[in-house]
Amino acid sequence: MPHFTKPREGSWTEHYGLGTGPISYEDSISPEHYELERDAIFRRTWLNVGRVEQLPKKGSFFTRELDAARTSVVVVRGTDDEVRAFYNICRHRGNKLVWNDFPGEETSGVCRQFACKYHGWRYDLEGACTFVQQEDEFFDLDKADYGLVSLRTDVWEGFIFVNLDADAPQLHEYMGELGAGLAGYPFHKMTQVHRYRSEVRSNWKLYIDAFTEFYHAPVLHAKQAVAEESRKLQNVGYEALAYKVDGPHGMVSSWGGMSPPKDLNMVKPIERILHSGLFGPWDAPDIGLDELPPGLNPARHPAWGLDSFLFFPNFMVLIWRTNWVLTYHYWPTSYNTHVFEGTCYFVPPKNARARLAQEMAVVTFKEYGLQDSNTLEATQTMLESRVVTEFPLNDQEILLRLLHKTAHEYVDKHLRKTRGTPVRVSAAS
Repeated sequence: MPHFTKPREGSWTEHYGLGTGPISYEDSISPEHYELERDAIFRRTWLNVGRVEQLPKKGSFFTRELDAARTSVVVVRGTDDEVRAFYNICRHRGNKLVWNDFPGEETSGVCRQFACKYHGWRYDLEGACTFVQQEDEFFDLDKADYGLVSLRTDVWEGFIFVNLDADAPQLHEYMGELGAGLAGYPFHKMTQVHRYRSEVRSNWKLYIDAFTEFYHAPVLHAKQAVAEESRKLQNVGYEALAYKVDGPHGMVSSWGGMSPPKDLNMVKPIERILHSGLFGPWDAPDIGLDELPPGLNPARHPAWGLDSFLFFPNFMVLIWRTNWVLTYHYWPTSYNTHVFEGTCYFVPPKNARARLAQEMAVVTFKEYGLQDSNTLEATQTMLESRVVTEFPLNDQEILLRLLHKTAHEYVDKHLRKTRGTPVRVSAAS
């Protein structure tokens, strides 16, 4: 198993100037700090709300509940084929505009117009108000003044983003070098989609912490490997090939693991039969990619297997060498709860064997995810006890340090703007 090569300047953490001291998790257990994050982070950054394949034709729409940003949005493909997003609110009396039986649930579909359930006001796909019930009862009402309220919308590599901040940088600028390094990857070919959604009783950042380091894997996930392989991993451990920090974003490139394994005795019988496991189907489909985009496998190591990209604040893209993609989203609902979404993207299978291999990867990922989330709830409860207030991090946990440092910086900037001086809870050092 290859070990990562650290930069000449020392450790990865020191190389990127992130500090090496213990960190505080007060930012994950403070209700007051969470309220600051809602305004400082989730109302100021680009949030991925879906993909263009969810809007296959004119009139296609879906809604997104952005609890952390205190709003709901509807995303639609207009008659001009443009993708737009609007705040999900009727201009008459403020009723939520698009919903089915339960106002808090997300929905999707196809329509020619949006009609409010309360008083019947209607809006076209471009957001213009087209009909007011009993319009002559109003006083000098001009429908042109009462269209839906739009918010900034943009698309990166087929992923749809929204931003509530009119002054935020452009999306391509925000995605930075890491985003540019993925340009040209054929995400659009991976239309076989499997989704998981779970309500987790932990702060949103704690789950990101779990998925940005492999230090825990040989211990927490030991039972996911056969006994011999489990002992091997605990003795050697997982280590990454390379880390990269780009502004608020980060990535980790890791070794190839068992895709396919050199020794079939090191994997479970079902994995031998289906030629698949956590690292995905062993038989990689042809996705028409003759050369990797420059952002993938930055170490140019022949044993690379997975590159994980963390795009601040809550969007992760995992690209596997075996030509499939995972995305993670972490949607806060309170200081100690959030909704986790895991989505697996594959090239559509050509036969039953390929389909079963994909489903094996999907259910294996689910098992790993359940183990992680269960642990996080135990972490949250004990952090809230405040018996211990500072915690050491090793060099493999560099992206944890980046995440908490970045989140604090956004809060500090918000406080300077609104109050004149930052009032911080203890931050990473």
